[in-house]
Amino acid sequence: MTEEHKKYLLKFKKDKLKILFFQLLIIIIFLLLWEILVNKGILSAFIYSSPSRIFYTIINLIKANNLFIHIYITLKEVIISFLLGLSLGFIIALILYECPFLAKILDPFLTMINSLPKIALGPLIIIICGANIKSIILMALLINLIISIITIYNGFLGTNEYQLKLFKSLNASKMQILTKLVIPSSYRTIISSLKLCVSQTLIGVIMGEFLVSKQGIGYLIVYGKQVFNLNLVMSGIIILAIISFILYKLIVILEKKLLKNI
Repeated sequence: MTEEHKKYLLKFKKDKLKILFFQLLIIIIFLLLWEILVNKGILSAFIYSSPSRIFYTIINLIKANNLFIHIYITLKEVIISFLLGLSLGFIIALILYECPFLAKILDPFLTMINSLPKIALGPLIIIICGANIKSIILMALLINLIISIITIYNGFLGTNEYQLKLFKSLNASKMQILTKLVIPSSYRTIISSLKLCVSQTLIGVIMGEFLVSKQGIGYLIVYGKQVFNLNLVMSGIIILAIISFILYKLIVILEKKLLKNI
């Protein structure tokens, strides 16, 4: 390893530590300011709760064995919906790429479905699937599937034209072009779509839990609203933020590992 490379790595590590420091500092300042404003009566403790109240609410949920089951249910729904959306999105994107005529026919419908508020379909989904986990998964699937299809399909369309012509001039089959060029050249787009897909999946799951669930973080938030326990509502929101952050970081770690092999 050269001296310049060592200096670069040292600078890179320092920059990462600086970024982490300022991120933590922003969170700490926000929490302290929130606590102070509530304690001084500037913000209503009933409406806005406070970091200390949220902390004790979460601790009480843990002591009552009433938290991890809700986290488990929500994570299970997210993982099932995420894997289904990603798999179906990849397959449908491949079909659209191989059938440009079909892609042109479906393009306005995909755009229309993507822009449609999925919560409006909630009553119909409940009637079709019942008030159970199937409705929640379908709600999340409706949100993440269209985004997966559009993102991955656009990644396929971004394949280098000159490389496509080269493969065709060498009499490569469609399967060879797909597996050796189109899909590998879209790795970055596919991996990047995971970040968007996982966040949209979480949104869909919580929307579904708001409508039908008797367990899960969404249920905790709805229950807290019904009994006017705003500490429970805010605790649910904070837990969701932590879950979202962890899922995002897992995708980032996966992305780094996969892109090393490209």
